[in-house]
Amino acid sequence: MVALSPTALEAFFAEDDNSAVVMLNLIRFEPDGGRERYRQYLDLAKPCLARFGAKILFSGDGLPLLTAGQAEQWDAVTVVQYPHRSSFRDMVGDPQYQIAFKVGEAAIADIVLQPLKHFGGLT
Repeated sequence: MVALSPTALEAFFAEDDNSAVVMLNLIRFEPDGGRERYRQYLDLAKPCLARFGAKILFSGDGLPLLTAGQAEQWDAVTVVQYPHRSSFRDMVGDPQYQIAFKVGEAAIADIVLQPLKHFGGLT
């Protein structure tokens, strides 16, 4: 189920908007055709991402975990870079993206969206 937290979004958008942000998507697919629907979502979403200056840095299947403990196994990971936080906000509100989002929503049983920012001084 895809459910964005209004409180978390408000705090995210209130932060400095002068640098790129990377969004880590940890995805668990619906068992009945979720992976295929997610690929359809990506095909529909790519033109929207491009319009807002975003790009997919990586998308791929999760492999078996190498760590012990309470870590969860995810079916796939997608990493997207946005030029600014406002680019993400504007894209999510875009009517064309909303069409793609419905396909993605039907594909996903569970998701974690983790925004990331660059460590200063590292490449």
